[in-house]
Amino acid sequence: MTTHEKLIILGEEIKPGQRKILNLDIARLHTHTKIEVPVIVERARKAGPVLLLNAGIHGNELNGIEIVRELLVKKYTKPEQGVVISIPTLNVFGFLNQSREFPDGKDLNRFFPGTKSGSLASIFAYHMMQEIMPHVDYCIDFHTGGARRFNSSQIRISRENPELLELAKVFNPRFIVYASQREKSFRQAAMMINKKVLLFEGGKALDFNQRITNKGVNGTLRLINHLGIRNFSEELKTNSYSKAIVIQKSSWLRAKYGGLFRFFVKDGTKVEKGDLIGVISDPYGRFESRVKIPESGHIIGINHAPIVYKGDAIVHLGFE
Repeated sequence: MTTHEKLIILGEEIKPGQRKILNLDIARLHTHTKIEVPVIVERARKAGPVLLLNAGIHGNELNGIEIVRELLVKKYTKPEQGVVISIPTLNVFGFLNQSREFPDGKDLNRFFPGTKSGSLASIFAYHMMQEIMPHVDYCIDFHTGGARRFNSSQIRISRENPELLELAKVFNPRFIVYASQREKSFRQAAMMINKKVLLFEGGKALDFNQRITNKGVNGTLRLINHLGIRNFSEELKTNSYSKAIVIQKSSWLRAKYGGLFRFFVKDGTKVEKGDLIGVISDPYGRFESRVKIPESGHIIGINHAPIVYKGDAIVHLGFE
């Protein structure tokens, strides 16, 4: 974006040096109460790239919301060049209900790029793509594991864009995972209009985890610094870290039996074939099944549910 270029989002102009809180307010509750989704736009006086920090596509994925909140409260989103757009709770409906879905029962992340006159989720996706995304160059889309699945910090990227791998390495989560794009997801829709999207996964739904929050915040600072939006060399100077592990493929290990699941390993652990990582047992002490690793790899996700059924995904294994 050039210094003199007009930036108009949701019908409002944001001039160089301005910070504005806009509202994406295209829908109401059944009580006719207006629901506003705050969109915080901060523009530097100098020209530069536009970065979107997006969280809460699924309303119960709180750790992503917490990462963007922390970036805002510490004023890390104030740019020296370019623009930072922050949307901490895109699915504010789900956030209010502490649920993944929209009020119409739809998963917003399966309705992009949306339509002007479809379901509520589809209409919402349409306005996001039409009114905000045209201005964006780069995006970090923050997610957590669904249900009780806890994800180690990871950036998911597409294979077909080599620049994304370099950006993911700059962010430096625990893992960089090559993952196919889900049909009609926000990531797929954004990539189709040539936006560069890093999908961050970390933690689980309805939960805060400080380790994951720190990874998300520090990774975002590294990316902002790399893009030249703001210099964070001082903040990152004491931030020691090991390089991210690139995961070429992954698969879920599933429960062979139903019962009480107790796991003995931590997410992010490197495991070898045959390692004992948990036990599934009945509540009466009559049955116990040892869960062993079928192939050496890294635990990039783990099911924290204490009760599992036969066929449930219990450990997500990643392979270099």
